[in-house]
Amino acid sequence: MSNRFQSFDSVALSGVQKLSPYQPGKPESELKRELGVTEITKLASNENPLGSSPRVVEAISHSLATLTRYPDGAGFELKEALAARHQVDSCSITLGNGSSEVIELVTRVFVAPGDEVVFSQHAFAMYPIITQAVGGQVVEVPACEWGHDLTAMLAAISDKTRIIFVANPNNPTGTWLTGDVLHNFLSRVPERVVVVIDEAYFEYANNPHAGAVDYPDAMQWLDDFPNLVVTRTFSKAFGLAGLRVGYSVSSPVIADLMNRIRPPFNVNTPAQVAALTVLDDAPHLQQSLAVNVAGMSQLTAGLVALGLNYIPSIANFICVEVGDNARVVYDALLKKGVIVRPVANYGMPRHLRVSIGTEQENSHFLSALKPVLDDLRNAREIT
Repeated sequence: MSNRFQSFDSVALSGVQKLSPYQPGKPESELKRELGVTEITKLASNENPLGSSPRVVEAISHSLATLTRYPDGAGFELKEALAARHQVDSCSITLGNGSSEVIELVTRVFVAPGDEVVFSQHAFAMYPIITQAVGGQVVEVPACEWGHDLTAMLAAISDKTRIIFVANPNNPTGTWLTGDVLHNFLSRVPERVVVVIDEAYFEYANNPHAGAVDYPDAMQWLDDFPNLVVTRTFSKAFGLAGLRVGYSVSSPVIADLMNRIRPPFNVNTPAQVAALTVLDDAPHLQQSLAVNVAGMSQLTAGLVALGLNYIPSIANFICVEVGDNARVVYDALLKKGVIVRPVANYGMPRHLRVSIGTEQENSHFLSALKPVLDDLRNAREIT
């Protein structure tokens, strides 16, 4: 790059200059280009392995005739449906281009340069990215057993603290907080500090067959805590990752502030149509949850058989410890057509995050992983 273009780096906001871009899971098309692999199993991005509901595909096809028109900028029908589902007023809802945009909106509303944002070690990578982008100061609190240490997070609150992010369950570790622990935490946070409970994996965690004990629905506490914001997404259990639909529920005051800076038409027409349709498709959601429970059992049993440790998870992914050669294992799996997620950038250099797939996809991963581990173990014995 020539110097005349590099000069722009020096005039960018200081927080942006220090950032590294968010790294998504490797796309299948990229792996095909790089290695020529044709049989690919992607378990890197926590997507619903069943894909979208057939009803959604049909509804979207009918909506294509209106693509020359702008979407409903207010998202009236979708907000009304969400309000009915959660038994809240529609003026408490903010729609986003994925829940990550809603997280960005609340940060832009409350965080000025020099203000602090508190979150846990090993938490969602977008928290520090968005914080630094607006000039805020990152306060990362060390994790406790791969999860949130709420006592330490309370101690980290200062006069400069504006937002606390809590992911429940957490990505990428899959750990979770129980209702009594989380409610006690909220009751001790000063009311001037906004607490964002990120429930992107709520549907998986709330499934009674997922194995969670006392997993809470934070929306039940909105009347008790005016500083509470709860975020959800259609990208995971509902299978709409490619359309990017997320939302938050909060007090009407916070929602109004967020909507003042929300980009116009940020949720497109097919996305709104798809979200409305999938909300009314309970069979597809239940099938998705059942596949996840079965897949989690299949993967954990396979990992145990391979002698590997993993972090118990109630989401649709699991973090497995593969040792100091995690990147080597990741690269070797790519050559076998399996895409998982390295998480060294989350402070977990010995782990890989694996999304739950179909029975066939999970089998592909496990069958590919065994010879990779065997080769590494044999190499250690030789040396």
